[in-house]
Amino acid sequence: MSFFVHESSYVDDNVEIGEGTKIWHFCHVISGTKIGKNCSFGQNCVIGPNAVIGSGVKVQNNVSLYDGVVIEDDVFVGPSVVFTNVTNPRSFIVRKEEYKKTVVKKGASLGANCTVVCGTTIGEYAFVGAGSTVTKDVPAFALVYGNPARIKGWYSKAGYKLTFDADGIAVDESDSSRYRLADGKVTLI
Repeated sequence: MSFFVHESSYVDDNVEIGEGTKIWHFCHVISGTKIGKNCSFGQNCVIGPNAVIGSGVKVQNNVSLYDGVVIEDDVFVGPSVVFTNVTNPRSFIVRKEEYKKTVVKKGASLGANCTVVCGTTIGEYAFVGAGSTVTKDVPAFALVYGNPARIKGWYSKAGYKLTFDADGIAVDESDSSRYRLADGKVTLI
């Protein structure tokens, strides 16, 4: 096996797990799930059914990644992050055909105990603060927090706060990368 699964965890049939991935204590990977290379899942995670996880993803303890959740490469999912999959759940009505797709784009970070409401997209390298509730799309490089989560600033690809000049340009001192803020969106230039 080119990946590690702790003996207390279960991996169903019809699952793809990439080389170098580690699945720790008390996890369950459900049929139809695809997990990329070099991922790490802390204890007590449920992945699937049919979830899609990229490579280089770090998922901390107590996270469930349901059908409809797509996690792109290099995403950090903090402990006890919650993803929903139906906007109007009722225990007595089956709504599996109404699951909404939720996408966390490359390099984004989700802080501990945040909730991501289904149907949203979290942009590349965005940062969601601990305990926040994401109810709408988050732009790339945005720092959001609160309930509901709102844009409070901008972070670089390396995870440092960006300060924009009068021309809408910011430089990350850690790696000299440059960013442009225009029309409420940040791009790497």
